[in-house]
Amino acid sequence: MTTGLSAEVHLVRGAFELSVALEAAPGEVVAVLGPNGAGKSTLLAVLAGHLRPASGTVRIGDRTLTGTGVAVRPERRSVGLLGQDPLVFPHLSARDNVAFGPRSAGASARASRATADEWLASVGLAGLEDRRPAELSGGQRQRVALARALAARPSVLLLDEPFAQLDVRTAAELRDLVRDQVRRTRTATVLVTHDVLDAVALADRVVILHDGSVVEQGPPLDVLTDPVHSFTAALAGVNLVVGTIVVRPDGSAALVGPDGVEVPCVGAPGPAQVTFGPSAVVLGGPDGWPAHVIDLEPGVTGVRVRTTGDVVVDLPPAEVARLDLRVGAAVRLSVPAPLVRVRRLP
Repeated sequence: MTTGLSAEVHLVRGAFELSVALEAAPGEVVAVLGPNGAGKSTLLAVLAGHLRPASGTVRIGDRTLTGTGVAVRPERRSVGLLGQDPLVFPHLSARDNVAFGPRSAGASARASRATADEWLASVGLAGLEDRRPAELSGGQRQRVALARALAARPSVLLLDEPFAQLDVRTAAELRDLVRDQVRRTRTATVLVTHDVLDAVALADRVVILHDGSVVEQGPPLDVLTDPVHSFTAALAGVNLVVGTIVVRPDGSAALVGPDGVEVPCVGAPGPAQVTFGPSAVVLGGPDGWPAHVIDLEPGVTGVRVRTTGDVVVDLPPAEVARLDLRVGAAVRLSVPAPLVRVRRLP
């Protein structure tokens, strides 16, 4: 029977405080993202049983792993862990590495090896069962580690930056593989990552951690299209400006933000935040707000121009050269109101 994960934990380590509520349903991948120091690895350590929170609970189905007077040891939690370093046994073959979990659970040697062969085939390593880790590529070792984690039939799978050290093609293949295997086995999965591509390609839901707290969560498309927090906006590559909507005498409205930012929008007066893409920003024109170039960075499609108010603009390299944009240069920016998303603030 497949079971889901439910956790609500509070932990204090020195000046850092972690307070998180998290759920992962059977077969669901929940991606946890956040800046360095946000508490992602600490959260995984609590879920795995390596750290005990000051208060709260961790449950798999109806089974309490962490709670008042309860602290189930990591090896008895039915939790698998796959990190960026494939921690396979170097002296064992791929088959024996994967057979380790079933064998430890009491299966016979013959049955464990048969199970291992099935899992190795399912992760694309049929024919490589007898090879030791030193004879495999990094991507192949990570496949062995994934097969070993899932062969133990964990109720929950924890992924800690599992694709960080892989090349682009191998990482893409393993994302597809993890997604397919998690769906097939109905394993509740928590993925900690810095890479927004992991969330887009693999996750059913994303949770954004910042300073130990959840600042937003939801389906990847919803969170990345209309972010609430500045970290998420930067992750999604969109501009986010917080300020106050004012209505001009002519009836037009604009959000007035820091450093003279004035974004045309539709809405009633009051506190709000707006989001808009860097490609939506128009550089030049008499009706824009005044700004200065803070930095010029490589962009996905050309050059990303960062300006005062932390508004970024994406431009083709030829346009940057034509305008002779340099750090400190004065510019005027505008955004068409229909391309601006508005979120009211309390």
